[in-house]
Parts: sequence; structure tokens; C-alpha cells
Amino acid sequence: MDSAARTLISPARLKRPGARRAYWAIVVAVVVLFTIVFTGPLYWMVTGALKSGPEVAQIPPTLYPRDPQPGNYAEAWTALSLGRLLLNTVWYAFGALAFQLVLDVAAAYAFSKLRPAFGNGILALMLATLMIPSTVLVIPQYVTAIDLPLVHWNLVDTPWAIWLPAVTNAFNIFLLKRFFDSIPPDLMAAAAIDGAGPLRSLWSIVLPISRPILGVVSIFSLTAIWKDFLWPLLVEPSAEHRTVNVGIYAFSQGLTQNVVIAGAVIAAVPTVVFFLIFQKNIMSGLTTGSLKG
Repeated sequence: MDSAARTLISPARLKRPGARRAYWAIVVAVVVLFTIVFTGPLYWMVTGALKSGPEVAQIPPTLYPRDPQPGNYAEAWTALSLGRLLLNTVWYAFGALAFQLVLDVAAAYAFSKLRPAFGNGILALMLATLMIPSTVLVIPQYVTAIDLPLVHWNLVDTPWAIWLPAVTNAFNIFLLKRFFDSIPPDLMAAAAIDGAGPLRSLWSIVLPISRPILGVVSIFSLTAIWKDFLWPLLVEPSAEHRTVNVGIYAFSQGLTQNVVIAGAVIAAVPTVVFFLIFQKNIMSGLTTGSLKG
């Protein structure tokens, strides 16, 4: 006997007079409220970049530009040197992504399939680091960056100062491990019977299956580097090495607020476009927990 699907409000209650109208009125109100909350700052930023300087500073603020000035974007691109800043940020972001995909995948594969001695204990210690606020780690990381242990290299003002700390991402390792755990052991055993070693199994079986979760890790990695401000501000002090967020902050002295807002809009466009293109990969990667036969 098929049971009826459970819902928040039963169909019988929805059939009462006025119940369906009240239900949809609440749903629409909640959706509109959350839409305003999440898109309000984005709307203010985009419209603020089109306003004149006095209009941006006006209190109360205007809901839309009285005299739109698209030239603010061109001025921001030139005055803030956004071309160079965007290239620097892309270089840092994709470099960190490459290191994460290689090293985090290797660590997660080892924890999941190779099962080294004390692996669970090491993984637990790694996950415990997620409980530590990131600001607490800034000073130890900076001390390490200016004098790398054993080799005594100074990584400040080099891409390595951003790439190496980004590799140690316990959340991504745990995410990848959980996905690798869902791969049937029979599949790995069949590969071993065919003569495939651990690296061959990783390359030919695990990675092709793991494309959704690799897409999720890529999105998290790129957005984390792109939006970071404090760490690049400390380790990339030279003007030619700054990221886009640090550059907008550093070069905004003497510029009007509307031009600075226009620069922030330009800096945010790549991440928004990247998310809109790959948004399906986020849910598919996070919800894929097993393989269907």
C-alpha cells in the first residue's frame, strides 16, 4: 500500500476555505523577503556605481541613479589598474586550485582507500583545525611565511605565500574523502585483480567518477582565494603583486566613492559568472553519495 507523501501542510487542510490562499501568500512573502535581503546589497552596489559622487553620499540614499554615469566603470578600470589586479588574482587562484586538486585529492584518497596507520587519528586532528578561528592562525602563518622552516626561505611577496597555505584545507580533504568512501570496494577490487596499482586506480577509476565533487572543490577554492583580503594584504605588499581586493583598497585613496564601488562591481563579476555557470555542480557534487548499479 502506497503511503501519501508527507508535506508541511496536509492536503486536507489546504482544502479548507481560504487555507490555500493564506499558504501561498506566506510562501510568496517569504520568497520576496529573502530575495530582497540577498539581492539588496548587490543592487545597491551596481546602482551605486552608476551614480555621481554627491548622489552616492546623499542621505537618504536614492533607489536608482537619477543620471546614470556608465563612465565610472571605465574610470575605475584605469584608475585602479584593475587589469593587472585581475590577472594577479587569477594567477593566485588557479595556482592554489592546482595545488589543492593534486595534494588534497592525494590525501583524501590515502585516507579513504589506502588507509594508512593512524589515518583516522590524523584526519581527526586535521578536522579539529576547523574549530580554530582563521584570524588566530594569521600570526603563526605569517611567521612561517617569512622564514620557512628547514629551508629558511622568505615567501613574502611571492605566489607561494598564497598557494602553500591554501593547500592545507581540511574541509576539502574531508569532502573528497567522504565522496571516495562512497565508491564501491568491489570496483576497486576488480581494478586490483586486473593489475591496476593505487595510482592507476586513482587515475582511471576514482578521478573520472569524482568529477562532480572535484567541481565543488574547485568552486570553493577559487572563490576563497578571490574574496580573501587579510592574508594577501600581509604577504603581497608590492603594488605589482596585489590581488584585486587589496588593490582596490590601496588605490582607492583620492578617488570618489562611486568609482571605488564601480571597481568593486568589476571585481565581483568573475565570481558571479563562475558561480552561475557551475552552480549545478555544487548540489550535484554535495548530494552524490553513492553509485547506482
